[in-house]
Amino acid sequence: MAQIKDLAGIANKFATVTPQRAAEYEVGSANPRRDWAQATKAAEESYKAGVAAAISRGSFGKGVAKAGTAKQQKGVREKGVARFGAGVAIAGPAYQEGFGPYHQIIASTTLPARFARRDPRNLLRVAAIATALGKAKESQLGK
Repeated sequence: MAQIKDLAGIANKFATVTPQRAAEYEVGSANPRRDWAQATKAAEESYKAGVAAAISRGSFGKGVAKAGTAKQQKGVREKGVARFGAGVAIAGPAYQEGFGPYHQIIASTTLPARFARRDPRNLLRVAAIATALGKAKESQLGK
């Protein structure tokens, strides 16, 4: 039988020691052994095969059922809430860059006339935006 420390001790060490390794994490991520983009792109076929295998096993649904809503909510409360504001603030420039092309499409779309509140013809305005954005997305994908 293999010798291994007790599970509670391993988990405790992980939870107490690993947070102190932020500096090593930073150095390691800034100086990777392989370029992230190249290595990730090279793994595309393996990714596809793995996703296909996971789909055939029903892994997504099984994982959701195993975790349950309570675990998801606990993660949001204990991790997500504290990280949310800083994460959004840091992402501001990337958001602007990513949303920029869509902003331009929306701004340049000619909308049909606006009618009285709750008039169903106002939905044509929504349809105009959806159509313009859909065409832009398809052109990006080469369709």
